[in-house]
Amino acid sequence: MKKVIISCMAFFLSAASVSAGDNLDLKKVTDGTFSAEYISGIKPIEGTDLYARISDDGQRIVRYSFKTGKQVDVLFDVNDTQGQKVKSFDSYILSPDGTRILICTNSQKIYRRTFKATYYIYTVASRRLDKLSDGGPQQNPTWSPDSRQVAFVRDNNIFLVKLLYDNAESQVTKDGKQNEVINGVPDWVNEEEFGTSSSLVFNADGTMICWVRYDEKDVKTFSLQMYKGLLPAHDQNEIYPSLFSYKYPKAGEANAKVSVWSFDIKSRQTRKLDVPLDADGYIPRIKTTNNADMILVYTMNRHQDVLNVYTVNPRSTVAQLLVREKSDKYVKEEAIANISVYNNSILLPSDRDGYMHLYLYDMGGKQIRKIGDGNYDITQVYGYDEQTGDVFYQAAVPTAHDRQVFVNHKNGKTECLTKQEGWNSAIFSGDLKYFINTWSNATTPYTFNLCDARGKVISTLLDNKQLAARYKQEGLSAPEFFSFTTNDGVKLDGWMVKPANFSPSKKYPVIMFQYSGPGSQQVVNSWGIGSMGQGALFDRYLAQEGFIVVCVDGRGTGGRGSAFEKSIYLQLGKLESQDQVATARYLASLPYVDGNNIGIWGWSFGGFNTLMSMSTGDKVFKAGVSVAPPTSFRYYDTIYTERYMRTPKENGKGYDDNAMTRAHNLHGALLICHGLADDNVHPQNTFEYAEALVQADKDFKELYYTNRNHGIYGGNTRNHLLRQITNFFKDQLK
Repeated sequence: MKKVIISCMAFFLSAASVSAGDNLDLKKVTDGTFSAEYISGIKPIEGTDLYARISDDGQRIVRYSFKTGKQVDVLFDVNDTQGQKVKSFDSYILSPDGTRILICTNSQKIYRRTFKATYYIYTVASRRLDKLSDGGPQQNPTWSPDSRQVAFVRDNNIFLVKLLYDNAESQVTKDGKQNEVINGVPDWVNEEEFGTSSSLVFNADGTMICWVRYDEKDVKTFSLQMYKGLLPAHDQNEIYPSLFSYKYPKAGEANAKVSVWSFDIKSRQTRKLDVPLDADGYIPRIKTTNNADMILVYTMNRHQDVLNVYTVNPRSTVAQLLVREKSDKYVKEEAIANISVYNNSILLPSDRDGYMHLYLYDMGGKQIRKIGDGNYDITQVYGYDEQTGDVFYQAAVPTAHDRQVFVNHKNGKTECLTKQEGWNSAIFSGDLKYFINTWSNATTPYTFNLCDARGKVISTLLDNKQLAARYKQEGLSAPEFFSFTTNDGVKLDGWMVKPANFSPSKKYPVIMFQYSGPGSQQVVNSWGIGSMGQGALFDRYLAQEGFIVVCVDGRGTGGRGSAFEKSIYLQLGKLESQDQVATARYLASLPYVDGNNIGIWGWSFGGFNTLMSMSTGDKVFKAGVSVAPPTSFRYYDTIYTERYMRTPKENGKGYDDNAMTRAHNLHGALLICHGLADDNVHPQNTFEYAEALVQADKDFKELYYTNRNHGIYGGNTRNHLLRQITNFFKDQLK
């Protein structure tokens, strides 16, 4: 379960003018009025100091220089093409040699990361635009390394287009079938919980296609009822609802059976690769290398405490173990996502020493060196220069709530490339000689600086100074950081937003927001801070309405090493709820807090922990709002749940301590909200929990959103939801 993205960021949009002194209106929290300008869609061009991005008007693909930040040329313009014509496009994929571009149009969302679309092949030199295929929308188009072929998925099968043969199309697999077999793209649970949308690669010389095959025939089907709704309206469902049915493996149930295959393009021979794998194991990634006789395949056991990286010959089918990573609890999904493959080496993130650091191996599996040696987590890998030995990365320094960009040299020396405390991230040029640094903190919107590889600022591309001035004009209180120690001796960190006219001699009601999920962080020195992001804008709005708003990251959250994060193993919700109760008790001890009027709310895992925290028997919360909660992890998916809990058969006690079984202990007024088309945390969770509350004779209110998914947005939906949350707390915390 990933934290739902609920901020309202707009890309390169100017924030609307707001007159000073007016109270902040809730509509402005959701309509983009206070959205920061943001440089999005930067795609470095491999081996160069150039990058590409879509123009602000969405009509062109423009190439820029990292060195100067200036436009170099235009690669594509919808108004200047030969052959086919398109009026607009959604995204693009550059070919490895930069001579062609796949232009994406008419995107249709499938799940969180996957979509299908109509693609066109654009040749930069001739400006010619041709359809990739006439057979229907495509999914996951993938360039061959020589830029002469494109493989894609349609209707769960893989197809190949050869550009030098007049875009001739051939079918590679024929066994794909809806809700039975998928080739080349992950099923729902692998996409959601391993953070990937592609399971398809070419080998280095483009003579072979390799992919993961998912046999999901034995996975049970879950169906969501879809109604007509509005914005958008589904007219076909006006009288009778339809069903959206898909394969969703719940904890302890059967997963898709995975295997790896190769296809010899010349001989058209298909082979199953001999990758060692448990019968119920996972294949989180498949990667190409610069060796035509070697692809990389990652495997995991069902408990997810062992990660194997194999080199596999796509012709001989023989696999050899390159690196094995083992944990006494679980290997983090973020570690898998940050594995980086280079020509002659591989960088593996690991928390084997108690913190997430990097380990450099050669392609024979020999460890070359370790990067990172302190009580901090490395959180992103930006690149490794094999010629100089420099490794560029992001780390949680100087505190768990900050991020800085570093370079580690071959001789072991480490330098910090960013100078301002707060949240720094980077996009490096393809030649690793420059980077664009995005910086913000809890009180300052994003600044984009162009820097050289030593961290020297060359120029500022964007600074959002106008938005910062508007926040000051509004007179809204900013988040303040604090820490306290619980009676259990655990130091917890948090932030607090007070009303603008705060008086320490008054007592204020408190609303606590939290997410609390494994590895997450809400207490961050970033403009992304807050329940809705945007510099805690919604939280500032609640403070304007007379509340103190507080957020505390309890045990299980990230940035503080594996012991703190993995303390929740086999007992999701137990320590997390204890820490929120401890927070409420600490706040009640403060002279300016009304301890009889403390509320709590959260979304997704935060919704689950809201219910758990209100049902500990401690009776510290007067009211709570739970949005899209997994009320029992028996209802949630295999990969996420079993990573932290193992299976229900192995850990029945852990699974049985949930919001459902605690329903009789619920204390305080409750509003529970759910989207009826939530493919992630199914409405089943709220339906069954509501029944448990009824039978426990507990009063509550519930609110459902027609055809809305886990994010609960579209039309006026988000504004409506936030108004219900606000009004509920206004009514209950008097």
